[in-house]
Amino acid sequence: MQAYLINLERRPDRLRNMARQLSALGIPFQRVDALDAKNACDDELAEHFNDRGPLGVIPKGDKCCSLSHLRAWHAFVQSGESHGLILEDDVAIDSHAAPLLRDADWIPPSVELLKLERYGPPGQRVLLDERVSVSDRHRIGRLRSRHTGAAAYILTRRTAEELIERVGCWTVPVDHMLFNPNNSPLSHFLVPYQMTPAIAHQTEILGGCTDIGEWRAVLRHFDWTFVRREMVRAYFELRLLPQQILAVLRRECALVRIDELPD
Repeated sequence: MQAYLINLERRPDRLRNMARQLSALGIPFQRVDALDAKNACDDELAEHFNDRGPLGVIPKGDKCCSLSHLRAWHAFVQSGESHGLILEDDVAIDSHAAPLLRDADWIPPSVELLKLERYGPPGQRVLLDERVSVSDRHRIGRLRSRHTGAAAYILTRRTAEELIERVGCWTVPVDHMLFNPNNSPLSHFLVPYQMTPAIAHQTEILGGCTDIGEWRAVLRHFDWTFVRREMVRAYFELRLLPQQILAVLRRECALVRIDELPD
């Protein structure tokens, strides 16, 4: 299983940090040149995005991040490998989980998209079902609720090919596309799974402050556009809540801590 590391050319510091970490874990990788929001042309980006999607206007940094993941998928498909590990350049990986990232033999055939990271605070819970053990310490379960972030995940070549073909004009950023069934236009096709405990998380220790935060800040100005965008966002985030509550009551799935250790 080949790893693909998304990295900005102007961030060699992150590349060095990740190279040291991955070398220590025995994980070979291929660098994928990230699209830089500081240099990207707005008109060219507009051809790939629809800013009237569930989240409204997508920040420029998130647009470039999404297209960078698209570049990684293309590189993976061209490799001929069955599974690819996609990493952003500010993610810390649990050293105990290194064997899980060197090959894909342990991944059930039905699992074609697997999120490895914890996004958000420790103790965060997500809705999972179909949980199975994949090692003495780790389980995976089908993700039935929102858990964004796309700093570490595994996908099959078939899923990468389908994403390349289906994504078309982006209406949400890549992490929502992959891991938010509430608003992903591909939720009917994608079946994401989550690993618990998560084996990766983004950290400023490796990457410093995010490079896309400044592009998000410009959209937080309080006006009617902001209010309308937040109302639409709230609708999509809540529209599956009745189904999710019913699934929990029926014990079809459960709220699980991302950092939960197996019994």
